[in-house]
Amino acid sequence: MAAPLLSAALCGVRGGRAFGTAGETRAGEPRFPHGWAAGAVWGVGLSDAWVPQASLEGPARGGGGGSGPGARSRFSRALSASSLALCIKWELSLPAALCKRAAPLGPMPNEDIDVSNLEALEKYRSFTRYFKLAEKESRKPRWWKTYRQHTSPQPEPKTDISLPRDKLLGAKEIKERKKILRENRQNAEMERAARLRTGLCLAPSLPALATLVPSCLLQRFSLLAVLIPLDEVRAEWEKTSGPFHKQRVAEHCGIFRDLFKGATFTPWVTLRVEYSQDDEYLVPVYYGNVVTPSEASSPPAVSYEADKGSLWTLLLTNPDGHLRDTESEYLHWLVTNIPGNDIKSGKEICHYLPPFPAMGTGYHRFIFLLFKQDCPIDFSEDVRPMPCHSLKMRTFSTFDFYRKHEDAMTPAGLAFFQCQWDSSVTWVFHQLLNMREPVFEFVRPPVYHPPQLKFPRHQPLRYLDRYRDTEEPTYGIY
Repeated sequence: MAAPLLSAALCGVRGGRAFGTAGETRAGEPRFPHGWAAGAVWGVGLSDAWVPQASLEGPARGGGGGSGPGARSRFSRALSASSLALCIKWELSLPAALCKRAAPLGPMPNEDIDVSNLEALEKYRSFTRYFKLAEKESRKPRWWKTYRQHTSPQPEPKTDISLPRDKLLGAKEIKERKKILRENRQNAEMERAARLRTGLCLAPSLPALATLVPSCLLQRFSLLAVLIPLDEVRAEWEKTSGPFHKQRVAEHCGIFRDLFKGATFTPWVTLRVEYSQDDEYLVPVYYGNVVTPSEASSPPAVSYEADKGSLWTLLLTNPDGHLRDTESEYLHWLVTNIPGNDIKSGKEICHYLPPFPAMGTGYHRFIFLLFKQDCPIDFSEDVRPMPCHSLKMRTFSTFDFYRKHEDAMTPAGLAFFQCQWDSSVTWVFHQLLNMREPVFEFVRPPVYHPPQLKFPRHQPLRYLDRYRDTEEPTYGIY
């Protein structure tokens, strides 16, 4: 007699039963030949599974799968897990599936709208009204907007180590801004010039521009066009939303992650850094702009607003250029105990070293950090010899430096630029650092090819060229 056949589908729902009779199945269940029943075993506990007796003994006699009384089998409980596992080992022909259907966590969008009577809905009457209502609805908290909070772990809140901001000063600035906006709304000439866009406008604070405009144009256009003073706009931006924009850019570039191990700060103090090029032009440092090593070969001019009697610390570091330890930095400049904004009067702990990004390492971040001191600090442990051209002594950690003096100073300003190799880096390695210049090259992994087939189907005509032993170049393969 042939070995009995048991087909089962295993799913993760505990407490179910497997039912079936020889040659007879319930509605919706598959019918198998030779009178064996197809059972679906539900549950993890094997003692809860029911196995047809006919499935273990073979087809019923006298019917070959008929539905008579002799062909029916009685259900018996499986007494041991080993017998059921042996039956399942013979053959598993039905696929196992796990499906879970659950109701939504809340009301779905537009669930309260009666689609059978759309004429009764309120009309928007204009696109502006529709847009306002749509924006209002989009700002409301919805249950489906919090899906990512349940599916992905939330990052830990970052520690804010920035300077406390004067709230009274912020309220005063808001009042001044409202006053200026109110005056601009009441200016009829400015409104007409902005609406008609026909006039050449001269700002009252820039009377010298009147000499540059031809008199015929001034006679033709009686209106005044609005010239925006960009210096005043930038100064206002630095006081209001500028520090938050700088913080977002620094977070995007990974500055807080690499220097302060996840802590963050808002740069309330505007730090202006400019490199002079032979007294002809200046190369400013903003927030991620590109400056070449040759342009940054000499110490820059640094300025910021500071109260009289305050003390500051200026730091320049490179977190991307260490040649031996990826977690360390190179210290390029450190000036401490600066009275006010006079950099030359401060104590130079480590003199300025030009940038030296190695060839093949891409762009490096060179970060200027400005710390405000609460009192004079003793930095004798951080002093480097003069001159210091040893990379081992230049090894630095901003995180450890700040942790050592965090009780007496707070980060207040930030500026950084990006820099990559040029010809001046070779001179820095050979003349200043007195070492051979390291050169890096990206080693690409070999192109993967699957094992060669004896009869390749649906492959290009030059399929065999992929498996040549020679270095002869091939074309049109990949």
